[in-house]
Amino acid sequence: MKTLILGGTREARELAAIASGERGFEIVSSLAGRVRAPVLPVGAVRVGGFGGVEGLREWLADNGIQAVVDATHPFAGGISANAAAAATSLGLPVLHVRRPGWRERDGDRWIRVAGLAEAAEAVAGMGDRVFLTIGRQGVAAFALSRAWFLIRAIDPPDGDIPPHHELLLARGPFSVADETALLRNRAIDVMVTKDSGGTLTEAKLTAARELGIPVVMMDRPAPPAGVDQVETVAAAWNWLRALVDSA
Repeated sequence: MKTLILGGTREARELAAIASGERGFEIVSSLAGRVRAPVLPVGAVRVGGFGGVEGLREWLADNGIQAVVDATHPFAGGISANAAAAATSLGLPVLHVRRPGWRERDGDRWIRVAGLAEAAEAVAGMGDRVFLTIGRQGVAAFALSRAWFLIRAIDPPDGDIPPHHELLLARGPFSVADETALLRNRAIDVMVTKDSGGTLTEAKLTAARELGIPVVMMDRPAPPAGVDQVETVAAAWNWLRALVDSA
């Protein structure tokens, strides 16, 4: 079964590694190309966009894809919606892999917001030193702030950035000890992050909890409607195997 895995995430890489080693599967992984030096999955890889729903639909048909697994980042709402629409229009089975979000624990001081504009508003007045850990996209929403920002991302942000800032280019995973030291050394007053879920960057939340630092937490976009959804790689693999067994 020729399967397209839309990825760039740990889940996508793990699923590609499992399926590529099994009989009956031909895996093609697709990366958006927004990271300059991505961690590549096992097997065939394509990089770049498809050109919206119609472009993706045409690519799926031209390449004989028989199933689509959307294992993109929880905040990649655009490609998830496009994948659901394109696959459904062709009558292809499509699965959305959506890792569980983070859960607030005793001692956490979270402020949940719906998006970047609301996050920028929430930060105002919460302190003079902000840890901005939302990736390189969306930093421009904070460009007019008078606060000082520690901006951590894998690649430098595009567009405007706050005038007072330090840019820290780094890729997780990060340890609790390192995150705690970072927050202390930079005298951080408030953290801004996305509810990405997973373990690779969760340590920053533990560090913030232990230091009593408030966290502005951006909520995820809604998943695509009418699409099968699982939370784990194991469940996604079971879904794929069931397709092959029933073919």
